[in-house]
Amino acid sequence: MTIGFGLAVPQYGRFACPEAVVAVAREAEARGFSGLWVGDRLLTPLSPRDRYPGGDGTIPPEHRTFLDPLAVLTTAAAVTSRIRLGTSTLNANWYPPVLLARSLTTLDVLSGGRLDAGLGLGWSRDEYAATGVPWKGRAARLDAAIDTLEAVWRDDPVAVTAPGWSVPPSHIGPKPVQRPHPPILLAGFSPAALERVGRRADGWLAAAMPVPLLADMRDTIRRAAERAGRDPDGVRVIVRANPVVSGTAGGTVEEIGGRLRAIAETGVHEIFVDLQLTARDPAHLLDLAETLREAVLR
Repeated sequence: MTIGFGLAVPQYGRFACPEAVVAVAREAEARGFSGLWVGDRLLTPLSPRDRYPGGDGTIPPEHRTFLDPLAVLTTAAAVTSRIRLGTSTLNANWYPPVLLARSLTTLDVLSGGRLDAGLGLGWSRDEYAATGVPWKGRAARLDAAIDTLEAVWRDDPVAVTAPGWSVPPSHIGPKPVQRPHPPILLAGFSPAALERVGRRADGWLAAAMPVPLLADMRDTIRRAAERAGRDPDGVRVIVRANPVVSGTAGGTVEEIGGRLRAIAETGVHEIFVDLQLTARDPAHLLDLAETLREAVLR
C-alpha cells in the first residue's frame, strides 16, 4: 500500500493570511503532497472550562487568530487542481446540518471532487456555548447530522426529520461530484467514538500516538465495522501530527521522522503534519514538511 503524506495548510497564528495559504497550497501540489488539511477553532477563552487536548493542556497562543476552515480550503481549491482537500477536524455540531451539507457540497463541486469531509465533536464547552449549541447530547446530534448530510447528498427530493431540525420534501442541489458522497472521516478516541467510526465512517482521523495505543484503537474500529457488516479494511486511517522541531533531544527532524515512520509501518493510509507552531514562514514550512516526508517514506 502506498501511504499518502500531506500537510496542514496555513490557517492560524502568523500563517493566517491569504499569501501563505496560496503559496503553500500551490507548492504542496507541485511537490506531490497528497493532501491539504484544515482544523476548526473558534476562540481562545481567557479562563477555559476544558483543557486543550495536547501538550501541557494549554491552548497554543497562536490559536487566538484562526481563519475559517472552509474558506481556507476554498482558497486552496482555487489555486490547485489535483491535491485532496480535507477537514481535520470540522466541529460538525456548530453548524446547522443542511447548511453544512450545502457548504461541503459547494467545496466538492468547486474543487472537482477533491473533498474529504472530516467531522468530530470538538472538546471545548466554551465554543459550544458561543455557537449556541447544547453540550449535552452532542454525540447523538453528530449522528443525526451525519444522517442529514447523507440524505441531502443522496436523495432528490430530500426529506429529513431529526430531533432538532426538519427538512420538508425538497429539491436541494447540486449534489457532490463524489458519489454517493465525499468520504466521511470521523475523529475521536473514546470507545463510543471509535465504535461510530467502525459503524459508519469511511475513515478515522487519528493523531500521532504510541504505536501500541494506535493499534488497540484501530482494532476497536475493525471489530465495530465487522459487527456492522462492513469491510474493516475499507476504513481508512489518517494520522495528524503536530510536531515542534526544536533541534534538541526528542525534537530533531530525525527523531520526529522516526516516530512517524513507525506509525507509517503499521499500515495507515496517510500521515499529515501541522508545522504552523514551529515553522518561521511558508518556505520553511514546506521545506520541513519535505524533510519529514523523506524521513517517513524512505
